[in-house]
Order: sequence, then C-alpha cells, then structure tokens
Amino acid sequence: MCQHRIHCPEACAHDREAAHVVSFHPEQGWSLLCNGVVVFEDNGELLPDGTVLPPRRPTDGFASAK
Repeated sequence: MCQHRIHCPEACAHDREAAHVVSFHPEQGWSLLCNGVVVFEDNGELLPDGTVLPPRRPTDGFASAK
C-alpha cells in the first residue's frame, strides 16, 4: 500500500506504527496509516487482516521502581 520512496514498515512488522498517517480523525480518536493499520488514541490497533491489538499503556512491560 505504501507509495513512499523509502517504504514504511509493513502492517505485520514490529515497528508498524512508524508508517505515515494518511487519514487523521482526532474527533473520532483514530488514524489510518499508509500500511493499512488503524491506530486508536488509546494505542489499540486494528490490522488490515482484522486482527485487533488491545490498548497498551506506556508503562506496560516496565517493572515498577521502589
């Protein structure tokens, strides 16, 4: 789908969110990337094959410091 000179990451790539935004709808809370991924404002994602990735928090995967 990507028409950029340096192609954006594929929808199945680990860094898929680095693709260019082609449609931005902040009033509805989502953006469409050129690789076909829909990214929601809560960081959830909808992949082109219909796979839903749940929202993530920036702190997911980090141990809490005490």
